Amino acid sequence: MSWGTELWDQFDNLDKHTQWGIDFLEKYAKFVKERIEIEQNYAKQLRNLVKKYCPKRSPKDEEPRFTSCIAFFNILNELNDYAGQREVVAEEMGHRVYGELMRYSHDLKTERKMHLQEGRKAQQYLDMCWKQMDNSKKKFERECREAEKAQQSYERLDNDTNATKADVEKAKQQLNLRTHMADENKNEYAAQLQNFNGEQHKHYYIVIPQIYKQLQEMDERRTIKLSECYKGFADSERKVIPIISKCLEGMILAAKSVDEHRDSQLVIDCFKSGFEPPGDFPFEDYSQNIYRTISDGTISTPKQEGMRIDSKTTMGKAKGKLWLFGKKPKGPALEDFSHLPPEQRRKKLQQRIDELNRELQKETDQKDALIKMKDVYEKNPQMGDPSSLQPKLTETMSNMDRLRMEIHKNEAWLSEVEGKVAARSDRRHSSDINHLVTQGRESPEGSYTDDANQEVRGPPQQHAHPNEFDDEFEDDDPLPAIGHCKAIYPFDGHNEGTLAMKEGEILYIIEEDKGDGWTRARRHNGEEGYVPTSYIDVTLEKNSKGS
Repeated sequence: MSWGTELWDQFDNLDKHTQWGIDFLEKYAKFVKERIEIEQNYAKQLRNLVKKYCPKRSPKDEEPRFTSCIAFFNILNELNDYAGQREVVAEEMGHRVYGELMRYSHDLKTERKMHLQEGRKAQQYLDMCWKQMDNSKKKFERECREAEKAQQSYERLDNDTNATKADVEKAKQQLNLRTHMADENKNEYAAQLQNFNGEQHKHYYIVIPQIYKQLQEMDERRTIKLSECYKGFADSERKVIPIISKCLEGMILAAKSVDEHRDSQLVIDCFKSGFEPPGDFPFEDYSQNIYRTISDGTISTPKQEGMRIDSKTTMGKAKGKLWLFGKKPKGPALEDFSHLPPEQRRKKLQQRIDELNRELQKETDQKDALIKMKDVYEKNPQMGDPSSLQPKLTETMSNMDRLRMEIHKNEAWLSEVEGKVAARSDRRHSSDINHLVTQGRESPEGSYTDDANQEVRGPPQQHAHPNEFDDEFEDDDPLPAIGHCKAIYPFDGHNEGTLAMKEGEILYIIEEDKGDGWTRARRHNGEEGYVPTSYIDVTLEKNSKGS
């Protein structure tokens, strides 16, 4: 199967076919280029998507790391790696397929042009030989006709009795000349014919088959190159499949790492305030005087009247405890975090202590390095001046002292918070026990018992420590003032149990801050409530002042 023998007369068609082959090659190269652009745009869009949804947090951000969030961030990282693999695919296709196709297309055009030029030259040479042969043939034919005319003229004169001898001799000479010229043209025609036949045989059996064979080999190489590029196109994708599979496996592992129980615990750790829930409201028995009048026909003694519960005062005080469940007023952040609930304050202080310890360790390492360098300089003065390190060493020592003082101060605050949290937990446990005992002493009606010595004279004391904010509201008498304060900032006091105040307003202090950032205060008109400790300037008095 050879184009040279099978298609010896199809030069124009072979010209068109080879041009079509190159056009098809370039068409496929354009397809690969567009596929590369798609991969690049896809990778770029994926990276932009990852960048859009990646967390933008500073190194000191303390946002809780929920497992669902961590899993999503891991998925974003895997997706970013996946985008990188798409870029690898595009780069591999561009280098191995598209670039190779463009280089080969250029070489193919050059080779095709050379072979076609050789074919055209061979055809032109054969045409030239044919023209030479045709010209000699026509010349031989023309000389033969002239020779025939000269012979006819000679025979006519030779048979004519009236013709002179000179005319006959002249006609004979003309016949001999034409005959000689015809013979020469015959020989030339024969030579040209033989030469043309040889060139034609060479053209169709040697030159053209060789040129067509080269064109055939060129076209077959083009086909092979396309096959290789098809394979390379697929291999570019197949090479990254293992890495893409790892990315997908990483996404699956990230999904499996989500732990709902751990996330729930993180919510507790993040938002736990450390406060204790408010206690039960006391039962206020307004029917005591009625029952006592019916039972003994006597009126309550003045002492008993003095023990009567003021409903407005009791209810007002009881409602004051509900601020724990409302929105806390926002105050300026304090150095000791006293504006935060106890549990959150403890966490913040612990984090600060850990950070300070890390800084102290860095300064310690730097001090050790400076001391070693100073020793080296003292032993080898040519390496440096030991005194040049003294300012830096002094600065490092000063930083270490400052950090130790900061650590000591924060540890003191932490001990204070941990002590109050532990004490509050103990008091809550004791309060629960006393509450159960108190309930056991009440009659089914909750108002009085058969024993006159066990009559309910007021709200039962449910807590062992009357200084805690959970139990002051059950006191009958107003608490005495232990000092006064001046409002530094205005406070709206929208939540129940809080007391609104204006900037510069003077209030009585009836209970100090228990470590939760709130102080109990009273106005001159008797209105009580809690105000943020950081909003007031407190002055305590040695002698308690009555309301």
